Amino acid sequence: MQDTVILGIETSCDETAAALFRGPEMIHHITATQLVHTSYGGVVPEYASREHNKLLGPVVRGVIEQADMSLSDVEGIAVTQGPGLAGSLLVGLSYAKGLALGLDIPLYGINHIEGHIFANFIGQETLPTPFLCLLVSGGHTQLIHVENARDYTLIGQTRDDAAGEAFDKVARLLGIGYPGGPLIDKMSKQGNSRFHHFPRSSFEGSYDFSFSGLKTNVLQYISKQDSEFIKLHLPDIAASFQEAVVDVLSMQTMKAARDLGHDRIVLAGGVAANSRLRERMVELANEHEKILYQPDMRYCTDNAAMIAYMGYWKAGSQGSDPLDIAAVPNLKLSFGG
Repeated sequence: MQDTVILGIETSCDETAAALFRGPEMIHHITATQLVHTSYGGVVPEYASREHNKLLGPVVRGVIEQADMSLSDVEGIAVTQGPGLAGSLLVGLSYAKGLALGLDIPLYGINHIEGHIFANFIGQETLPTPFLCLLVSGGHTQLIHVENARDYTLIGQTRDDAAGEAFDKVARLLGIGYPGGPLIDKMSKQGNSRFHHFPRSSFEGSYDFSFSGLKTNVLQYISKQDSEFIKLHLPDIAASFQEAVVDVLSMQTMKAARDLGHDRIVLAGGVAANSRLRERMVELANEHEKILYQPDMRYCTDNAAMIAYMGYWKAGSQGSDPLDIAAVPNLKLSFGG
């Protein structure tokens, strides 16, 4: 397994990506972002599928050529099986099945969420489990106890909007654009995070999150202001909102780590790219003497490197999947605790 070359394919949403991995090192990876969705304020599923159809072949060829390799060098294919958009998943899965059949090599269906969790350890031969993972993205906000690559326990989760979803919705309210997370993060650097105090949710005896009330509070606040005030203080409002989200995420995580005796904390998912969240998590980890793992910025958003990496681990521990595996749009982690 040490030198096995794995081709990773990721098409769960609006990123068309491929990666080549030779355990335990990443050889090369390419991610093509679909720009067609920008003017719609969100991902249009049908357009996403069409773009994957156009882009996947060139992206796979590109990653192989830039690695100075050929398809005959590939010894296994890892592909996102779910969760994600049904049409998008089917494009990637069908392409991967065709390659696996044509090359007569193993196929590995990968859980996209697991890819995000373990993206922190790309390039490492061992996984420093157990740990507490804060998984934050447009579709997920969860605290997960990770015992190993197959044993998970859900500690806390959002009761309404995911953090990334809240960023997108508030960005739309403020007229900033899409995708909301990166745009609010960038704008917040010019603003005062103490300009306005938005509410922070908490639940007695629980590590759950909630962001729907925060979004509503932002709406109520801006509805009381005139357009000139909002225009003048847009960076301040964005920064104040972002600070509220970061406070809830970081404080709940540290509370769970303290209560449950976790020394290692892993940050994962697209929102792990948020600069203020990364900064705050470092501050609190140092303060509470915790070991913090944050993914390389290249591996925060959807990418095929994390899929190839999980294919490498699956090949060594669980074996390959049959060619008739199905796309599972609502695929979840298997929580045992």
